[in-house]
Amino acid sequence: MQQAEIHDFLVRFFTSSDCTLMPVQSTFQVKVKLNKSMDKMLMNRPFYWHYIEQIGAEPETATLTFRLSDKIDDGEFIHFGSPRLHQIFNAAEKMGQFIRLYQILPPQSAPALEPWLGLNLKISYQCDLKKDEIRSVGLQLINGTLIEGFQTMLKKLQLNQKMPDYCYTLSPLIKIQSGIQRIERFIESELEAEPTEWADQANERWAKDQQLLDAFYENQEQKPERYIQEKKALEEQYQPTINVKLINAGIFYLQSSTFLPGLIKGH
Repeated sequence: MQQAEIHDFLVRFFTSSDCTLMPVQSTFQVKVKLNKSMDKMLMNRPFYWHYIEQIGAEPETATLTFRLSDKIDDGEFIHFGSPRLHQIFNAAEKMGQFIRLYQILPPQSAPALEPWLGLNLKISYQCDLKKDEIRSVGLQLINGTLIEGFQTMLKKLQLNQKMPDYCYTLSPLIKIQSGIQRIERFIESELEAEPTEWADQANERWAKDQQLLDAFYENQEQKPERYIQEKKALEEQYQPTINVKLINAGIFYLQSSTFLPGLIKGH
């Protein structure tokens, strides 16, 4: 997962969670004033909240500053392996967030807004090593147009939780469940087409360790329980697997002509 993708995810996550994004000095920073629920979820200070709620005082929620470059000093450095980012991923999962946003259009624009289904997915490539990626896919629910990098594209648009005046939404022809299945099939086809060197190399390392294990017990005709346990441990360690996990999703009412063509991956 690239730092730019993390930046986009943080902006979208905190915006959709009704937290307040604050001005920063660099595009490699994100500064956010947490709301009450997000402070409780991320800051781990139950005694503070118990005290504030007991006395009925006005709470002071935390302000977090993240930096996405090690060349910047101000802020908590955040990257894909950082505990804070995984804490935020877990928060997004717990919230089960399914947002609904509308594009703000310039004056004199056509008033129709088309429904798009957007999914943010975490793809984990696991063996004795691990690599995670974030994929963001959007599907138009009228004609089935599908694009990757949906989250990055959304960042370039002005969005609001309320539908703009003098606009109306078009009814979807594709049901949400069907749309999710289309995106799942797209991701599966993308993964099937990817190089498999990482899995082949893991299998080679697995075979070498298995040979060492077999050599250690080769003089024992009846293999002990410990051999079976160690063999199973090798399988759990090296077996190449790909896991796809939903981070969050949303319905976005957009005017496709403002960002298409050029991003289309399929129908």
